[in-house]
Amino acid sequence: MADSNDKMARNKLENAKGHVIEAIAETMDVYGVTPAAGKLYATMYFKDQMNLDQMREELDMSKPSMSTSVRKLQEIEMVKKKFQRGSRKHSYAAEKNFFHSFMSYFCKMWDREAKMNMEAIKQAEFELDQIIEDEKVSAELVDEARAVYEQLNLSKTYYCWLERLVASIRSEEIFEFLPKCQKIKR
Repeated sequence: MADSNDKMARNKLENAKGHVIEAIAETMDVYGVTPAAGKLYATMYFKDQMNLDQMREELDMSKPSMSTSVRKLQEIEMVKKKFQRGSRKHSYAAEKNFFHSFMSYFCKMWDREAKMNMEAIKQAEFELDQIIEDEKVSAELVDEARAVYEQLNLSKTYYCWLERLVASIRSEEIFEFLPKCQKIKR
């Protein structure tokens, strides 16, 4: 009797994990990863650590596909390489702290966005200044250059805000304004 109850419980447990694995895998595109890499991460989420052979066996993926997925997940800090004494095989563990994953990935992306666009604005402003200060340029083009300059100034407000958002996330100051929810009780 206990064996049959354990078997039913094991099936329910695996089904419960399966629901979460599918949802995580489906939404990992937010982090710029393929569904296969998302499924790999989601599967690893319920494990302590896995090596490439274990991953391949569990997910029935090719070794090159597995390696590519693991590398991408490492890049975005969703998976970390672990070393096991007495084994030459590398094993990997999923980052289980979703706050860390969110902060790491989005701060990196938002830093990139702000830096690239602020640099482009700086270059554009230099050229716009040359147009505005050139007395030989028509009033029409000077007015257009001023309008573009003003538009760029408005966008700098956003990029400045984005930089401050990133800083508040990295310092965890954001949690003072938007606290983490307490665990939901069943």
